[in-house]
Amino acid sequence: MEKHVVKILSTNYLTHNVKHFVVEKPAGYTYTAGQATDVSINQAGLEDELRPFTFTSLTDSEHLEFVIKVYKGHDGITEKLGQLKPGDELILHEVFGAINYKGPGIFIAGGAGITPFLAILRSIQQTADLSKCTLLFANHTEDDIILKDELRQMLNSHLINVLSHPKSGAQKKYINKELLSQFTSSDGRYYYVCGPDQLTADMINILHELNVKDDRIVIEQ
Repeated sequence: MEKHVVKILSTNYLTHNVKHFVVEKPAGYTYTAGQATDVSINQAGLEDELRPFTFTSLTDSEHLEFVIKVYKGHDGITEKLGQLKPGDELILHEVFGAINYKGPGIFIAGGAGITPFLAILRSIQQTADLSKCTLLFANHTEDDIILKDELRQMLNSHLINVLSHPKSGAQKKYINKELLSQFTSSDGRYYYVCGPDQLTADMINILHELNVKDDRIVIEQ
C-alpha cells in the first residue's frame, strides 16, 4: 500500500467543529478535483487507523489541504485529528474517488459533504464561468456552514443555503422534492450529490422521481 508521511504545516477551525489542515505535498503526488485519500495519524498505535478525506486544495497547489469535521466526545480519530498541531505528521495513502466534474449542473451537499465540491468549484472558477452551477447546501444552523463567505463570493445567488434549524427563527427548510424540482430540467445538466448516506439515498430517489437519469447523477461509488 502506498504511504507518504507528511507534516502538518498549519491548522485552523472554520466552524465550531470543522478544522482546516494544510500539509506537505509529496513529490509526484497527483489527484483530480473531487478525489480523496485515506489518512492516518503518524503516532504509535494510530498508523493503521485509516479514514477517507477529500482534497480541498487545487490540484496544482504547492501544498495539500483537507477540511475535516471533528466529532468530539468519542475519543475517535477525528477528535484526535482535532488535537493535532503544526509539526505533527499524517500518513497519506492512494488517491481514489468517483466524484469529478463532468459539466455544469446542480451540486447537492449535506454538511461536510461539501468537501469534494470545494476543490471542484475552485477549479471551475479558475478556468470557466460558475454561473451555470448552483449549490444547494444543507446544514443545521448558520454556524454550521463551512466557508460560507468564500462560497457566497464564488456563487453569489447560485448558493442556496438550506437550514433545518435556523437560529434566526426563519422557517425550517430541507432539500426535498419541492425544492429540487425548481432546479431539474432536460437541458443536460449534471446533479452532483455528496453527504451522509441517508441524504445521498434520498436525493437519488427524488432525482429519479423527477426523471433524472442515472448517467446525470454523480456520486461517490
